[in-house]
Amino acid sequence: MTPAQAPVPGGTSGFSLPIQVVEAAGVTAWLVEDHAVPVVSLSWSWNGGAALDPAGQEGTAAMAASLLTEGAGPLRATDFGDLLRDAAISLNFGADRDHFEGGFRALADALPEAVRLARLAMAEPRLDADAVERVRARAAAAARRALETPRGQAGRGFWARAFPEHPAGRPSAGTAESIAAVPPEALRAALDRQMRQGGLLVCAAGAINPDGLRAVLAQLFAGLPAGTPPAVPPLPAFRAFGQAVVDFASPQSAVVFGQEGMGAEDPDWEAAQVVLRILAGGGFASRLMHSVREQRGLAYGIGGGLDVLFRRGVVVGSVATENARVAETLAVTREEWARMAKDGPSEAERADAVAYMTGSLPLQFTDSRRVADSLLSLRQNGRPADWLAGRAARLQALTTERLGAVAARLLQPETLAVVVAGQPVGL
Repeated sequence: MTPAQAPVPGGTSGFSLPIQVVEAAGVTAWLVEDHAVPVVSLSWSWNGGAALDPAGQEGTAAMAASLLTEGAGPLRATDFGDLLRDAAISLNFGADRDHFEGGFRALADALPEAVRLARLAMAEPRLDADAVERVRARAAAAARRALETPRGQAGRGFWARAFPEHPAGRPSAGTAESIAAVPPEALRAALDRQMRQGGLLVCAAGAINPDGLRAVLAQLFAGLPAGTPPAVPPLPAFRAFGQAVVDFASPQSAVVFGQEGMGAEDPDWEAAQVVLRILAGGGFASRLMHSVREQRGLAYGIGGGLDVLFRRGVVVGSVATENARVAETLAVTREEWARMAKDGPSEAERADAVAYMTGSLPLQFTDSRRVADSLLSLRQNGRPADWLAGRAARLQALTTERLGAVAARLLQPETLAVVVAGQPVGL
């Protein structure tokens, strides 16, 4: 099959992968074939995840996903795990805010066994009572740990205030209370509504050719019911809630700040990424790091960028500092936010950011698992198969004038929303 995206020659012209589009059994998959190492990785997803959890039962999808590798068909949890270990297969399932995902990595010789066990997990999960309670206890402990630090409290408070009437504002992994409230039948119902033959996005990488992938697709999802998962509720506008303090006994405060971003389909998406890298995401090269850490010593680190959910980017950043220095840190952050919105980046900043973003792109694709996962993220955001091939050229075509216009459109210092968890002085 002719690759849908051919490699681009030349050191500065860009980076791409030879993506092949493969169809079988009603499923369209992207494939990057590479036989240098005898390993195959598959990643797949459906829309849904925690967005489909019933109110008051947050964490249901995440628990259900964890149970898929705790026994299936005639195999109890220990037997299922032994077969995975004996064949050196890594099989995983998970649910985040807006997707339910699965994937495996296996040696090429073990591919038939990986497909068999993954199919069994999806089509015939056992949900044994002891496994349910074991997963429940583990999930509840993780939920409690997440709130034992200022950072966990600030993150929880930020999303709850930004999207108070939407699943995005709820903890996708649940709380100790909501996890305790999930009955076993709700776990079965979550899997039944989520894992369907329709609505699948699949990506593969490694030592497999298109014919081999077609055979895998025909087998892997054959046991699932027809139809597609329920539609997820569209993400509403970010609620600019101002500033909030969550009292937490700690010598340091954790701060999460952010604002409305833009849709993944927005033509200014990549320009916004460049702007945010210069402002907040470039490590020691970013303006916030320079102003907050290097010039004033207010914090060890500060950063931010676009957090993508429901195919929308939300601008989110974070910092931790002494309680007595929170107010100054926030004042400096707002000043830099406003300066970028007003003046945009310099030519030197533009050149450095574009050089980094084009040069680091290949590092996202260093093994078959990372290739499959990265391709899946592209598909979840609605990218075409040739998107990578043109990325370097699109970035290099961005001018300081264009970036300045995007910064003025994107950044809204007057609506920057902030949650501080700790005991800050002067707020």
